[in-house]
Amino acid sequence: MLWTLFAVFLKIGLFSFGGGYAMIPLIRHEVLAHGWVSNARFTELTALAGMAPGPVATNSATLIGYETAGAAGAFAATTGMILPSLALIILLSAMLFRAGKSEWLRNTFYGLKPVITGMIFYAALHFLLPREGLPWLTWHTAGLFIILGVSLYAMVRYKLHPLAVLTLSGLLGIAFFQ
Repeated sequence: MLWTLFAVFLKIGLFSFGGGYAMIPLIRHEVLAHGWVSNARFTELTALAGMAPGPVATNSATLIGYETAGAAGAFAATTGMILPSLALIILLSAMLFRAGKSEWLRNTFYGLKPVITGMIFYAALHFLLPREGLPWLTWHTAGLFIILGVSLYAMVRYKLHPLAVLTLSGLLGIAFFQ
């Protein structure tokens, strides 16, 4: 079990781009495919990982590893998740230092932007929409979309600080869902 946790999160850490939230769809797929936790529990663990300080993907790996195999599982999953990044950063920093301002490299990173944006959007939809088996078009979902719209409008139009938007969203959540 520990080796499997390590290997799965090593693969995720090696083949994912775009930061923690862009990794969530791949983590979700692997975790559900292995049957380590249910979809509902995965959502809870990922939400908890997002609230904790640090990268959400690494925090998710730690929580899923712990949920699956205790402290040793947390260590195996976390090590698997961070090892590729550590190795790649060391190698890439040496290469980028030599490559400088390569047109090919700049175009490669530019081409990854839409894919990463799509993966983040996909992860956001899975957090926004209700759990499996529930209808997605309800008053509850409408409230979520209103909070989403107000939050985006406040950030784009009024350039509100993210903490102010989080506070506003929390207050709207209390108002809508009490």
